[in-house]
Amino acid sequence: MKQPKVIFLDAVGTLFGIRGTVGEIYSAIAANSGVESSPQLLDLAFYQSFKNAPPLAFSGVDTLAVMDLEYHWWKTLAQETFSQVELLDKFRDFDVFFRELYDHFSTASPWFVYEDVFSSLNHWQKQGIALGIISNFDSRIYEVLDLLGLTHFFSTITISSTTGAAKPDSKIFKVALEKHDCKPDQSWHIGDSLKEDYEGAKSVGLQAFLLQRNPATPHGKQVINTFEDLITL
Repeated sequence: MKQPKVIFLDAVGTLFGIRGTVGEIYSAIAANSGVESSPQLLDLAFYQSFKNAPPLAFSGVDTLAVMDLEYHWWKTLAQETFSQVELLDKFRDFDVFFRELYDHFSTASPWFVYEDVFSSLNHWQKQGIALGIISNFDSRIYEVLDLLGLTHFFSTITISSTTGAAKPDSKIFKVALEKHDCKPDQSWHIGDSLKEDYEGAKSVGLQAFLLQRNPATPHGKQVINTFEDLITL
């Protein structure tokens, strides 16, 4: 397989994952506010709310305003999550709870780096391949990448909230390619979402790889289980 000029990677679920579940984290921090909850029910409610939420992408706004918009986007999602399990009115001060929750995801505590990541990124960097991130994450990604020791690998980071488009929208992939002055057929994209990552990247003409860290039923796509699968191609 021809060596790419650039390899783009998704962030959450590809480079790093969540320790435990979102529901467990939400439940533990809610307990600090005196609200007892089921981690399992919160997890289900979160992903349902996330699925129904509008894209985390803001067009035509000042860069300084983006962080406030991100915060309120996630706050609305958290309110919907607790509303679904009929616990929203149990909080004495939801704003105080949410500030703690939001700040928690800016730390290293809820995250872990997958074991194949550092060796693979080092390998590609030594091969002279540029590396970039394309993610539907928010501005906290910069702090998280620093804390996890990943920032220095990437020459570009393209996120949905500041680009004004979220994967699978072609715009976010095109913006990332422009940063590298790179054609789609010179690039790879690796991510764990069939729709957002694989189909989104492929629709723009990038060589797409679907990452399935937990073996599942094959999609009939170009599936890998670790980054090392690509290194041995």
